[in-house]
Amino acid sequence: MRETFINRKTAETDITISLCLDGTGETSVDTGIAFFDHMLQAMGRHGLFDLTVKAIGDLEVDAHHTVEDVGIVFGQALAQCLGDKAGIKRYGMACIPMDEALVLAALDVSGRGQLHWDVSLPIEFIGTFDTSLFKEFLIALVTNARITLHLRSLSGENAHHIIEAAAKASARALSEAATLDKRTQGRIPSTKGII
Repeated sequence: MRETFINRKTAETDITISLCLDGTGETSVDTGIAFFDHMLQAMGRHGLFDLTVKAIGDLEVDAHHTVEDVGIVFGQALAQCLGDKAGIKRYGMACIPMDEALVLAALDVSGRGQLHWDVSLPIEFIGTFDTSLFKEFLIALVTNARITLHLRSLSGENAHHIIEAAAKASARALSEAATLDKRTQGRIPSTKGII
């Protein structure tokens, strides 16, 4: 089982994450930000990761520090679970519809943390959640996991649907990329011999 537990405490946040890549999609999430909790739960469920997130942050300031720091710790947990990446498929892709929204995610466990974001969001807030923070979360996640993620919204008018489709597509693509492929006989999926 590829699993880890990480706690990161700063003057702004206290984040604890446990992650099992080879799970069944069981989640327990409490960040104090309801919409963000919903997205993290969707990622765990649709990526088939067992994911527990407990975050205490300076929400009296705003949600930025909490969302970004959860991304940092989630990314660190992914990097630990993936280890040297021996035997993984490395690449994953998913195109997820949610009603009128359609979002494509393509992912490479590349060793280079990059987010390429082409997602149009029609509004700035969903309830009290600043929609720009989902991109900030993903930047922190991919940087710390050292993965490359391309996200494209192909259609959509409802920001909730677009972000949820992006969360699910990212999780599905990550799940595919992290899957162990018996055909590789545990080799590193790179001609360099290292990722």
